[in-house]
Amino acid sequence: MKELLTAVREARRLDVPALLSGLDRAERRSALAELKELRKEARSWPWEKQDRIRKALLVAGAGCHTGAAGCAAWIGSRDLQIWSRPPYPMLLSVLADRDPEWLGDVAHRLAARPGTAETAYELITGLVKTSQCPVPTTDGFVRGWAEAVSASQWQQKRRPLADVLRADPYVTVLVPRLFEVAELPSQMLWFDEPDDPSRWHVALAVLADEGLLERASLVDGCVARLIRGGRPGELRFFLAVLRRLALTREEEAERVADWTAMAADGISTVAGHAQEVLARLDGHGELPVRSLAEVSGSLLFRPEKKLVRAQLVLIGKTLRRDPPAADELLPVVAEAFGHADIDIQERALKLVARHLPAVDAAVREETAQSAPLLGPALRTAAAEVFGDLMDDSTAAEPYVELLPSAPVLRRIEPAPTTLPELVEEVVVLARSASRDVTAFERALDGLVRHAHTDRPALTEALRDALAGSWWLVDESQKRVEQQLRSEAGITLVVAVLLGRVPIEAVHEGRAAWSISSVCVHAALKGVLKARLWEAADAVLTGSTPFLLAFPTWHTGSLDPAVLIERLRTYQQLGVRPGEADFAQALLRVRRDGQHEAAEAAEAADRLGTPEGDRLAAWLRADRPLATVYRFDLERQESTARGWVERQPADWTRRILMASDEHPFIQREFPRSFHWLGSAHTPRHRTCDHGNDHPDPWLATLPEDSETLAAWLLPAMATCATDELKDAARPLLGLVELGGSAAEAIHLAVGYGLGARYPEDRLSAVDALLILAARQRLDTTSLGEQLAILLDHRLVKPTRLADSARTAAATGAYRTVLSVLVPVLPGLLANKKGTRGLSDLLSVAAECAEHCGAVGGGEPIPGLAETAARGGSSQLVRQAVRLQAAWEQGLGQT
Repeated sequence: MKELLTAVREARRLDVPALLSGLDRAERRSALAELKELRKEARSWPWEKQDRIRKALLVAGAGCHTGAAGCAAWIGSRDLQIWSRPPYPMLLSVLADRDPEWLGDVAHRLAARPGTAETAYELITGLVKTSQCPVPTTDGFVRGWAEAVSASQWQQKRRPLADVLRADPYVTVLVPRLFEVAELPSQMLWFDEPDDPSRWHVALAVLADEGLLERASLVDGCVARLIRGGRPGELRFFLAVLRRLALTREEEAERVADWTAMAADGISTVAGHAQEVLARLDGHGELPVRSLAEVSGSLLFRPEKKLVRAQLVLIGKTLRRDPPAADELLPVVAEAFGHADIDIQERALKLVARHLPAVDAAVREETAQSAPLLGPALRTAAAEVFGDLMDDSTAAEPYVELLPSAPVLRRIEPAPTTLPELVEEVVVLARSASRDVTAFERALDGLVRHAHTDRPALTEALRDALAGSWWLVDESQKRVEQQLRSEAGITLVVAVLLGRVPIEAVHEGRAAWSISSVCVHAALKGVLKARLWEAADAVLTGSTPFLLAFPTWHTGSLDPAVLIERLRTYQQLGVRPGEADFAQALLRVRRDGQHEAAEAAEAADRLGTPEGDRLAAWLRADRPLATVYRFDLERQESTARGWVERQPADWTRRILMASDEHPFIQREFPRSFHWLGSAHTPRHRTCDHGNDHPDPWLATLPEDSETLAAWLLPAMATCATDELKDAARPLLGLVELGGSAAEAIHLAVGYGLGARYPEDRLSAVDALLILAARQRLDTTSLGEQLAILLDHRLVKPTRLADSARTAAATGAYRTVLSVLVPVLPGLLANKKGTRGLSDLLSVAAECAEHCGAVGGGEPIPGLAETAARGGSSQLVRQAVRLQAAWEQGLGQT
């Protein structure tokens, strides 16, 4: 037994099987107890040392277990997982003498564990073959099997997958489970080549044709998954299998309800296939009118215009073939009057008009009830169709612009007053990835306050509450210090308080400062770290009663009267403010309102302290943190470390913002803040902070939204120029901050409206509406910015049209139209045509139909010429529509 333990400690895994074979049952139990102690001891070792003994420890422990449950738990434990060449053959060897039933139990227990079912597939199959037990069918094991089959096929030089599956003993059992697992293996989603024999959808269809797999079971599985929904890639796979199976006319006719469900709720490709099947059935006379009405009621409300148009065409064919069906179908068609696209509304109205005379009075009245859903441009045509049946009671109602409620400032609750409350909040922050600025500021101020009143009690409570944290159990204080130096959260302060970071490191951290060439994100992070090191020093000494920079409002802003009162308390206690803390307080203090700022400055003067004088000077300066101006960035190369140049093939110029120097920052603020007072010109480049949460950046400069927008603009612009996801995240927070909202913020919103991803465009739409609700939106300025971005090909018209349509759908028609009017002339002047212009004209026309003309009613340059071109193109049709709505709006005015 001692030799076994020695072999494990020395990582001699090849000696383990022979040493195990010489132990009886009692000796193995005794050795297992020692191995468990060794395993606990190894958890505190450096990773490299743990890794050396892991294979030997895994094999020895598995061989010493006498119970199936314990053996499976040992093999599947996370700390014994081995990713490179796991010793599965050796494990099978040391377990080979066990009872087959016992081995089967271990196999099924491993297959039932999500952490091992897939990764330990080789071991599980070895146990199954040895024990001759039934093959497991858990999700993880099925995925592991599919991945192993794919790997085997590639090892055989892309041998047809059907051949590999034919030779597999588990194919008939596990293939049906593929249609039930929660997540398919990635290899099964490669179906871009419809006839490639190495693809899963082709192989499954081949085996179904041969009779090895039950065809009906595959069809049922595909249909069930397509109805259930899920990830688009997986649904496309099941659709590819279904198409490859080539259902017969009878099989399709048996599943009318299934096709109806897919058409209503499936992703676009699935709904399109279901619609094709239903159209075939209708052509054969096998689709009841009631079923057609049911599926049409769902399809006509889908956003995909192609599907809606196809359904209207299908209904038209049915009505021509079977006129009596109009009684049931026309009320359904009329529901399309409420579709977002005016072209769909017009098609539906023409279809109704063609067949309305053939129906009875009750159906005509029911159909007419949907007429108010039509857009204003079609109201006249609808009146001709429905006559006296049309309800025009809402025609005289004046237009009312609908905007969201302007966000209001919310007060932050003070730091926890009791020790248990503080400890609870600190533990939540320390053990989570939360970037909640409010919670962070409360915890930081609470630590400083409680360290000032009773540091021993605070230390003891935190040590107990955070027991088991890696930085407390790690024996290497140097490693803890090195890793925490990059920490920009509450853990750094707590680790200093609990003695895991030496006082020398605290002094070094306070003396450090960021170099001038870093990005704005690193500069703002440097400000936060300067505050953290200073707070860490404060909790060690207990000399600071509270933090000056603790914000008053949720945006991070600080009421000047509150700051003055805090400075007065410091003066009475004889406490000198921390440099970083006071500097952050200055950046947060509210400066809007000239009269209020002047009164606050006078109150600060009366303190008679250096900090009071600095606060008074800051309030009287009446200028932003930095004056910003537009900067057209020409192409340039950069070799700065940490930066990556990103220049698409059609790169021209980037429209960004530069900033001037602020001497007061350079002269009066600590060195860690000096980046904020330096002059900066932008570079089109990305940094390593793209995934950082923006809230801490915003809370650092809550009263300088325009300056912060200018500095963040190079990164935010990449949501459109480089098509990066989530780059526009700071927008919503920016428009809630104080300070002016001028060119930089409007330019940032403009880039966001043209972002590649819908999530970013939605953030920009929300930002636009919030600016409008706060009466800070300059629609002309935003429109001009967008015109420049479009001219430089930095924003695509189709994406802008999508954003504009989303904003207009909230009821902000006048706001959206006012933004689009300055955009259109430049696009209309392009004689070659601009892709997406018809979409922009459509949105503008819809807005004008609701709210009339804007901006004094002057004609939109180029619109009349475009409308006069003639033809039936969408560009001309939408131009005519906008021109008519514009002129009608002028007439109403």
